[in-house]
Amino acid sequence: MKKKILIIAMWLLIWQLLSLIIHNKILLVGPVETIQSLITLSQNPEFWQSVIASAMRIGLGFILGALFGIFMAALAYQKSLVRDFLEPLVAALKAIPVASFVIIVLIWIGNINLSIVISFLIVFPIMYLNTLEGLNSTDKKLLEMAHVYRIGTFRKIRYIYLPEIYFFLVSGVKLSIGMAWKSGVAAEVIGQPLGTIGNGLYRAKIYLETGDLFAWTLVIIILSWLFEKVFLLLIKAPVLFGIIKTAPCDNDSEGGARN
Repeated sequence: MKKKILIIAMWLLIWQLLSLIIHNKILLVGPVETIQSLITLSQNPEFWQSVIASAMRIGLGFILGALFGIFMAALAYQKSLVRDFLEPLVAALKAIPVASFVIIVLIWIGNINLSIVISFLIVFPIMYLNTLEGLNSTDKKLLEMAHVYRIGTFRKIRYIYLPEIYFFLVSGVKLSIGMAWKSGVAAEVIGQPLGTIGNGLYRAKIYLETGDLFAWTLVIIILSWLFEKVFLLLIKAPVLFGIIKTAPCDNDSEGGARN
């Protein structure tokens, strides 16, 4: 922990020194000016309304994308026809740029719920591929044993499948939450729904308020970090309470489809 704090402090110092060397608040502001701008923004009720609105929409998009990805992966694992049918769609979702998604969805549904749809489209393939890879890695001998001893579906899910896909889900959540926030806020910047973080970023850019721009960016980083901690805690809860038993695993073994 001390080492991490020291490293963060070093980077903040480098950032502050760069801002002093450049000495142009339009090009770059330091962490001190960024915090000052954040304090000023936080005194405005519209700031909190924007934060809550964006967090709710991006959070909803993430939840829907994750649940749908897990559900479709379970279906694709059982039915090869579903897996083959979804393969080109998932490949397309991975390849299409976020900007293209945003413009297409903007034409279809407008800008109000834009970040929900974009977050969903970004999260779905990540969670789908991670879950499917976890299911495919399930020990076949355990499944054969479960079949021989006629173990019920619920017990099979709890004692065989969930422990196998657990670390793949953790990996998927870590990756997809950051992507959801990046794509969701990018969608808001392009679509410009009022009372959102993306709209705040755009206004900061228009008025050349670099301090506000960095302050909004800091808010996004904090919210993304908080979301990750909350959702990882929800996933780890069954393990903590003994509902799911998993083998010890180091960081390198938290595999999964890296998209």
